[in-house]
Amino acid sequence: MKEILSRLCGALLVPLGLAAASGVQAKSIDFDARLGTPVVQAGRAQTTFLKVALTGFELQAQGDRPLANVAIVIDKSGSMGGERIERAKEAAIMAVNTLQSNDIVSVVAFDNTVEVVTPATKVSDKERIARAIRGIYVNGGTGLFAGVSKGAAEVRKFLDKNRVNRVILLSDGQANIGPSSPAELGQLGATLARQGMSVTTIGLGRDYNEDLMTQLASYSDGNHMFVDNSRDLASIFQREFGDVGSVVAQEVDVTIRLKPGIRPIRILGREGEIADGVVRLRMSQLYSQQEKYVVLEVAVPARKAGQTMDLADVDVSYLNMHSKSTERMNRTVNVSFTDSEQAVASATDKKTMISAVQQVANEKSKDALRLRDEGKVEEAKKVLEENRSYLSTNAAALGSAGAPAPALQEMEASTKAQASKMESNDSAEWKASRKSIKADQYKLEKQQK
Repeated sequence: MKEILSRLCGALLVPLGLAAASGVQAKSIDFDARLGTPVVQAGRAQTTFLKVALTGFELQAQGDRPLANVAIVIDKSGSMGGERIERAKEAAIMAVNTLQSNDIVSVVAFDNTVEVVTPATKVSDKERIARAIRGIYVNGGTGLFAGVSKGAAEVRKFLDKNRVNRVILLSDGQANIGPSSPAELGQLGATLARQGMSVTTIGLGRDYNEDLMTQLASYSDGNHMFVDNSRDLASIFQREFGDVGSVVAQEVDVTIRLKPGIRPIRILGREGEIADGVVRLRMSQLYSQQEKYVVLEVAVPARKAGQTMDLADVDVSYLNMHSKSTERMNRTVNVSFTDSEQAVASATDKKTMISAVQQVANEKSKDALRLRDEGKVEEAKKVLEENRSYLSTNAAALGSAGAPAPALQEMEASTKAQASKMESNDSAEWKASRKSIKADQYKLEKQQK
């Protein structure tokens, strides 16, 4: 417990209050902002984790589902030949069949060049769209940047903030035509996010560039999946289109204004900006009954026992896909100080702390992967062993009824497995392991369903 408490201070959560002029909405997202404990040790400076969490409301009927505006972008380069392209076409057709007649869909295929297989259109003639998809044939190289850009152009034709605007990319290879670095594709993702689009990336097989694919998805706050076997594409597409139909909020903006004396250290779990004590970040979309969050590590100055200080004001705004209106919420988070270690320990908010520990451990996992990429296998294994110990200690401290916290125990087992994978000398085996590790890191960082 001391390992946890040495890094923590606490906050008292102000009760929920919606700042909507028209009164409380029938369906609104849940908003939480709190620290790991409501009280901290007096008399010394320390760091703590502030968690801002948003949870989507439940969609109770099919009619609550938002309309979609989706571009399916399929790699048809030479490496996609045979079973891969056939499975990809089957999955795309199945996905189209799940859409409603008022949804918008487009299909783009790319190799050396880009082909608009189906221009953006309402899904009123599914068989015509299916026939066009069946006519995709493989050839040439991998112009991934151009393919995504063309898919975005099709989405842009019907861009509407009240629709779910998304590009879904499937590729099995390295981008080798046009812009091809992770930074360039990440910038494309960021640009599309500013325009109101997200990009989901599906990496097929063991030869695609997972750094590029995760960057593209990350900067647009989209999903990323690694698919080792093309037979799994149908279920992956089904899951992705299920996500499209469960979006309850878009344009989610979070602003954290730290009070004087509180210093931001780092953002965990999201891309964001820190300037002059103000933290700003955006979540593209929030799904029904899904929690998305950001963890902010901050430094807190020393105070006397019995004192309370405001730590931060947290403002959230989002477009409610049910009411079609922008809603705003706010909290003030504060922290109290005590001389009693027992008071600090007993007030620990375990759910908040588990999220913080997961995100810290995820950063350590990324460090280990960087070391492995540099050929420093033993150093990578050492980082993972330290990470496993960190997770084990916190799993015990944050558990209940004498049992370790399941989420941290599961992550500890995963970390142990990662360490064994670092030793692999088999190139093909390591390719698969690296993609799996990268996908797991991404899912945890973005709280992907």
